[in-house]
Amino acid sequence: MFTAKINISLRKTILDPQGKAVEHSLKSLGFGSIVDTRIGKYIELKINAETKQEAEKISEEACRKLLANPVMEDYSFEVFKNGDII
Repeated sequence: MFTAKINISLRKTILDPQGKAVEHSLKSLGFGSIVDTRIGKYIELKINAETKQEAEKISEEACRKLLANPVMEDYSFEVFKNGDII
């Protein structure tokens, strides 16, 4: 059993209105040193696979086919064998 930890974010060239709203709110709370805020998604998948390479392939396909919009979003992931120190 493996765990895939996936991060999905809007591409840098895409406006992030949710990030801007959070940034504005943080600044109004006194966090003036924050200069940019982007909001993304974090997803964990438990994958029943024989090898880490197979789990990575499944993670890649899941991101490409469903989890991330390739036109607007970038993604990255790490796969760990359950029981490994994360």
